[in-house]
Order: sequence, then structure tokens, then C-alpha cells
Amino acid sequence: MTDRFFALRLFLRVARTRSFSKAGREFGLSQPSVSRILAELEREVGASLVARTTRAVTLTEAGADYLARVEPILVALEEADDAVRCNGTLRGTLRVGVSSGFGVREVIPRLPGFVARHPDLAIDLVMNDQRQDLISDGVDVVFRFGALADSSAKMLHIARTPRLLVASPRYITLHGTPRAPAELADHVIIAGPAGVPTDGWSFEKKGRKSTVRVESRLNIGQHEGAIAAAVAGLGIVSTTYWGCRDEIEDGRLVRLLSDWDMGELAVNAIFTAGRTTKPAARALAEYIAAELKQ
Repeated sequence: MTDRFFALRLFLRVARTRSFSKAGREFGLSQPSVSRILAELEREVGASLVARTTRAVTLTEAGADYLARVEPILVALEEADDAVRCNGTLRGTLRVGVSSGFGVREVIPRLPGFVARHPDLAIDLVMNDQRQDLISDGVDVVFRFGALADSSAKMLHIARTPRLLVASPRYITLHGTPRAPAELADHVIIAGPAGVPTDGWSFEKKGRKSTVRVESRLNIGQHEGAIAAAVAGLGIVSTTYWGCRDEIEDGRLVRLLSDWDMGELAVNAIFTAGRTTKPAARALAEYIAAELKQ
């Protein structure tokens, strides 16, 4: 018989991800193993907790009620463990949500120092360029760009980075250099994960403001893919300085309209609302913030 506490933790993740396979990957289990463990739990409690279909896993009425009663207990146990461990030694597993570009370019290169300080802590990086949800993705902290959609969320401000436009020397040779925002309408635009704002790109220069609506010819839902497309000469892309610093420094990309200000984007560490923040989550967020300030 599977450990009851483990089965409850697995049930929680199945309920939040709505998937046996996704929950299984988090625990290193196959889909049949997850199904077997959940079936054992259902036999123990004497009720069907999940409804299995070919498309998704949904909670039964009994399952939803059971989740509402069990989750606070599991959270309290986790927080109690974290409180006891909060003696300078971080243990367990820390799940971190981060976009692929920021993860590869800024977080991972800085992790060795943090890992060396906390050898008993395992880190699970969940890299996804789509907006991550702390609950359904099961992460303890997520690094997120832009304004917060949920004002109740707990956060730590990490840093700010300027927005800018870039293109490759090859593209500039073939299509010319835009001298003013209005000229962007005649250029090829690459849309990254955030797409192109429906209200256009906004610029400011010496108090003069300009907003330009552009249409993308190439849409790529992953930041690194959008940057690779720009390097290949396929068009102009809007990104952050962090998102293309290496390519600018080695000449693969050139900044456009550098005398126009496109504003800045804040990056924040977001923690689950209504719960005690894991010490390891705050420690990593504070570490990354300090590293970026350097």
C-alpha cells in the first residue's frame, strides 16, 4: 500500500493540474502508477474522487470537498517543515517558474553560487514562456515580467530592464534602418511570446510621444526562437535588454531607434498568495535580485 501522505500529495497535484501524466512527471511516476495510487486512495476513503475521461481529469463532488479539507492540512505540514528547517540550512525541493529567455540568460548562469550555499536543496526549474500559474504549475516562486494581474499576490521586486527594438545587420542591409517610429509600419515585425500590443508600441523622445500600430509577419511563442529569427535577418523584434544583451555585444543584433525611449519592464518574484512563503523561495529571489544589481 502506498504511503497515505504521499498519496494525498499526489491527489493534490492531480487535482490542480487536471492530469495524471503531468502530476506523474512531477513525482517521477508513470501515468498508470498515478492512476493506481489514486484508485487505492479512493478505496480507502470509500468514495470516487476523480472522474477520468480521455480528455481530462476532473474532480467529483466528493473529490472537490475532500480537496478543500485536505489541502489546508498538507499546506500546514509543509509550512511547519519549512519553519523547522529555517535555521540557515535549506532542504527539500524548490520549484521555480521562469520564462525560457530569462531562465537561460540570467537565472541559470547565477545559480552556481546559490547552489553552493545550499547543497541540501534541490531546484526544479519550470521554464515556460506562457504566463505561469503558481497553483496549477505547482511552483513556489515565479519570476514574472510586467504588471501584476493579481494585486493580492505576494511579491518581491527584483529589477527593471529597458525595452528596445533590435534587428540583425543583414536585415538592416536589405531593408534599411527606421529613423522614426512611424517608419516601422513599412518593416517586417517579429512577434515574440507577448505578441504585438493591440494599442501599438509606444515611444518617447524629449517629451514627444509616438504610438505606432504594427502587424507581425512572423509569430513565435518562445523568446529564444524570436531572437534567433531576428539574428537570422527575418525582421525586427521588441524585447528587453536582458533578452538580447549577448547578441548586441557580439554584433549579431543592432539596436534600432535608440534615441527613442520605449519604457522599462519590471521583473518581480511572485509567491503564492495566502500561504507562508517558503524560506528557500524568498532566499532565491533575494539572491537573484542582489546578483542582478551587480
